Amino acid sequence: MEPSKVDPRGEQAVFVDYHTHHERCGHAQGSMEAMIKAAIELGMDQIGLSDHSPFFCDENDHPNPGMTMAKSDFPNYVQEMIELRNEYKGRIDVRLGVESDYLPGLMEQYALIYAQYPLDYIIGSVHYFRGYHVFASERWRQENVDVDGTYVDYIRLIQDAARCGKFDILGHIDAVKGLNVPCSISLDTLWDETAQIIADAGIAVEINTSGLRKKCGSWFPSADIVQRLHRLGVPFTFGSDAHGPDQLLHDWSGVTGFLKEIGVKEIATFKRRERIMLPL
Repeated sequence: MEPSKVDPRGEQAVFVDYHTHHERCGHAQGSMEAMIKAAIELGMDQIGLSDHSPFFCDENDHPNPGMTMAKSDFPNYVQEMIELRNEYKGRIDVRLGVESDYLPGLMEQYALIYAQYPLDYIIGSVHYFRGYHVFASERWRQENVDVDGTYVDYIRLIQDAARCGKFDILGHIDAVKGLNVPCSISLDTLWDETAQIIADAGIAVEINTSGLRKKCGSWFPSADIVQRLHRLGVPFTFGSDAHGPDQLLHDWSGVTGFLKEIGVKEIATFKRRERIMLPL
C-alpha cells in the first residue's frame, strides 16, 4: 500500500505514535526530547517512547552497541523518560515504553526486570531468529536458504510472543517480508491460525509503517492480515517505528483511513500497562 499524501491529522479524534527510537539504541538519530518536540509541532496528543531493550540475557553489559542500549543504561533511559514526561506535561502526553525482543525461554527474566520500572507499555517484537536479525540481508544470501521455512519459523515465533503474556503490543508481526524475498507457499492458513492466537491472547497489534521505507513497500502487517485480525476483534495501535524525528507519524492518515474503511472505530493507547481505547 502506498503512503498517503493527505494531511496527517485529518479529522482524527486522537493523534498518537507508539513506536519511536532514539540515539541510545545506536542506529537511530536524535534524542527523545527531539522526538517529543517534533510531536508537539505535529499537534500530537500522545507520543510513546519505545527504544530497543538491552540484551538482558547476555553476560556482557553492551554486547551489541549498534542495535540496543547497554543494560547499565536502562535505568537512565527510564529516568530520562520520566523527566521528559514531567517537563512536557500539559503540552503532550508522553508514554513510557520499550520495544522488547521476544526470546524464547527468557521472557520471565525480562518481565522481572521490566516490573521494576513504571512503564506504560511493552512492545514485543521478534528480531533475532535462525541466527540473524530479521532485516539482515545476509540471511537471504546463504547457500540453499530455506525461504519458506524461514517465513514459517518467524510466524510461529510471533504466535509464541502473543502467548507468552509479557507484552502489551505485538510489533511488526510480518517483518520477515521486509527485504521482499518472496515465499513460494501460501501462508493463509498459518496467518488465520496466528490471528486466532493473537485474539485469544488479548494483545494489541501495531500497524507499523516502517515497511513503507523498506524493499517490501508495505505496512507491517499487510492490509489483508489487518483485516483478518479485525474480524476477530484484535485492537490496533499505530507505530511509525521512527528512527528520527522526520519519520514520526509516517502514513498516519493512510493507516487510520484504512482502519475506518474496514470498521475499526477505536485505537489502543496504554498507561501503566493498561490498555485504553480511544476513538479514531
